[in-house]
Amino acid sequence: MTLLRLDPDRALPADPSLRPLARRLYKTTCDLPLICMHGHVDVATLAEDRPFANPAELLVMPDHYVTRMLASQGVGLDQLGLTRRDGRPRHDGGAVETDPRAVWRLFCNGWRLFRGTPSRYWLEQELVEILGVDLRPSAETADEIYDAIAAKLAEADFQPRRLLDRFRIELLATTDSASCDLADHHRLRSEGFGDRVVPTFRPDALVHLTTSDWVNQVRRLGASADIETDSYDGYLDALRRQRETFVAAGALASDHGHLAVDTTLLPHATAAAIFRDARAGKVDVASANAFAGHMLHVMAEMSCDDGLVMQVHPGVLRDYDSDVHRTFGSDNGFDIPVAIEFTRALRPVLDRFGHDPRLRLVLFTVDESTYSRELAPLAGAYPAVKLGAPWWYLDSPDGMRRFRELVTETAGFYNTSGFVDDTRAFLSIPARHDLARRIDAGYLARLVAEHRLEEDEAVETAIDLAYRIPLDSYRRPHVPLEP
Repeated sequence: MTLLRLDPDRALPADPSLRPLARRLYKTTCDLPLICMHGHVDVATLAEDRPFANPAELLVMPDHYVTRMLASQGVGLDQLGLTRRDGRPRHDGGAVETDPRAVWRLFCNGWRLFRGTPSRYWLEQELVEILGVDLRPSAETADEIYDAIAAKLAEADFQPRRLLDRFRIELLATTDSASCDLADHHRLRSEGFGDRVVPTFRPDALVHLTTSDWVNQVRRLGASADIETDSYDGYLDALRRQRETFVAAGALASDHGHLAVDTTLLPHATAAAIFRDARAGKVDVASANAFAGHMLHVMAEMSCDDGLVMQVHPGVLRDYDSDVHRTFGSDNGFDIPVAIEFTRALRPVLDRFGHDPRLRLVLFTVDESTYSRELAPLAGAYPAVKLGAPWWYLDSPDGMRRFRELVTETAGFYNTSGFVDDTRAFLSIPARHDLARRIDAGYLARLVAEHRLEEDEAVETAIDLAYRIPLDSYRRPHVPLEP
């Protein structure tokens, strides 16, 4: 059996002239607290604080990086035990694997598939540093590793809230539907976690009119806000009320997943007419797209009023595989990036709010071609704009290096917002932040070696990127960052 080990210099530069410097820089950040401002950990995991069920449900089933790779090699999602994210069974009523050990065996048998991927890095760190596993996953070692992890999960110190301390998570933002009642967050707040685990306002289901459940989502919004949403004006009032509820629960940001980032503001009467058509079930695609862009602009207005940082995650064609979506629902690894345009699309909102200190707009992309052409110049000019970290398919070693190389010369370091882990896989959070800190250490080491920075400046920048910049990017308005 081959042992699993972590090299202390993993992901640092291979160049022997850079590695010692990168090692020193990484050492200044490796133990800093984690600021986790965009992720998808289920808040119920922390509110209920129950022990994790088993290795498969912890490491395989919630992680679409893992499941999509196995699916790409012909493993069925039913074999991986997947159901809909809301817990409902398959739409077609078909059977799915219910034995977590069988799911785990499939994962271990496919371990070689993750070579060269960031998933391999994250999973290795989870297995070795968090779970105490020293065997490389394989068909032969699957059961022994499963039993070792299951024993670890049964320990009292392995309950979710205790892991917040072990992982040094200072702040964790979940992502929550705009119509959510936030009951789990209220429970956490009442038990002393309200400033540590905070919600994020996500209105996607309410602004994309062609989604199948849109009418019901608007009804739920009205029920949560206690405002009638039969009219466009009532709908806007309910959104404002819900945003206030989220702010009161500690929210620092909103999150917006759009295919495009058009921000053209429609006349009020036009938006109201489209809303009426949608409620009647007769809205066309062009009008729905125009309404979605209009609502991005409206959300910027609301952000200026209530101070929520506006995160925009565009450019992904979600639920690309129609059969997977029909059978298993959304968020099962079949969301595919598309090319996107920012400059013209954002002009309406930046003409109005680009220099307004009340708006903070964090832009993410999975279209790397926009980094140096559009995003860095926008962030390098507009006070309201910051660049989000490499996201989704790009939070990889080379993806993060490319990001620094393509944006820094134009936008600098301080027009970026800090790393986001963007994961449902709770145990992967420390590994994801660790990888980002190593990549930044390597990039800064090169700048020092090329005499473009002094080492003391690189140390300060490394600490800022890992800790101070994300805190500052998401702090409440008019709350100064402590020195």
